[in-house]
Amino acid sequence: MMKKLASNTPILSILTVLFLLSCASCAKKITFLTSPVVPAARGNVQVKKDNNKNYVIHVSIMDLAEVERLSPPKKTYVVWMVSEYEIAKNIGQINSKMSIAKNLKASFQTVSSTKPIKIFLTSEDDPTVFSPTGQIVLSTDSF
Repeated sequence: MMKKLASNTPILSILTVLFLLSCASCAKKITFLTSPVVPAARGNVQVKKDNNKNYVIHVSIMDLAEVERLSPPKKTYVVWMVSEYEIAKNIGQINSKMSIAKNLKASFQTVSSTKPIKIFLTSEDDPTVFSPTGQIVLSTDSF
């Protein structure tokens, strides 16, 4: 019996290492804080490293009001990322006008070479702004 257990030890070691490596690549899920601008909106951000050591950022939001219904009305939601360099960077816009209108859901995905420490959304008139000018609609804590 001891011989059988000893022969399985390398297999158990390999399985343990594979399990630990797979956990290292698991996505980190961060929930947005409750919004004073759109209180019903809720969602999360998932950050995961890909095979190239970049960060895949996936934003998923439910019950997000149409941006034209905000006070004041705007044209688009812009997604911002704060990295360890503490500069807010425009990483894209929520481009699902039809989706938001139908079921108040929106999603966004991008890849970044720098690690995000905070994600937030603003309502903007111009999707190409270089710094946030509109009100912050949703935000995570720093992570």
